[in-house]
Amino acid sequence: MSIDRKALILQAATKSFVQFGYKATTMDQVSKIANVGKGTIYTFFKTKEELFEEILDKASQELTSVMSRLASEDHTFIQKLFNLLDSILEFRSDHELFVKLAQEVRDIGTVQALEGVKRMEEYALDFLRRQIEQAMERGEVKPCDASVAAFMIFRLYLALTTEWNKGHEPLDKNRIKEHMILFISNGILV
Repeated sequence: MSIDRKALILQAATKSFVQFGYKATTMDQVSKIANVGKGTIYTFFKTKEELFEEILDKASQELTSVMSRLASEDHTFIQKLFNLLDSILEFRSDHELFVKLAQEVRDIGTVQALEGVKRMEEYALDFLRRQIEQAMERGEVKPCDASVAAFMIFRLYLALTTEWNKGHEPLDKNRIKEHMILFISNGILV
């Protein structure tokens, strides 16, 4: 049985990025964790950045897979939207790599960690945009700029689930959804 060295390296690098963050991860650490020579790593990946990119691609595929499964369920657009938003928030708080990158951005401000966090959010926003466009085609959503709508919905949801809690009593999911529906479907103007 042959060993898939590239998969072993990716596993070790993911472990290192999760444990130490982007900035503190070195190719030496990855080679030790993978129990392969550093030269073996360089046969697959020229730089730490290239290795990081492949790991981010895998994480993005995981997020997209979860969102695709939820989007295919037989629900109204608003229910699908909330399921998607919940899944994005869960991914942000449960995925070890994303958690470590977000922590590194907060604590150190590493550019590559910030780019990793932004990239994951861009995948989520692009997916939401496509769902809004499809809902417009089905007549479930008024014509609008789907990119702007996705951004506003995503940011509103994040603000209510994370930012609000910093200065107020946390809102439960039902209250968050009620407020979002007020703005998304009804608006606040009379």
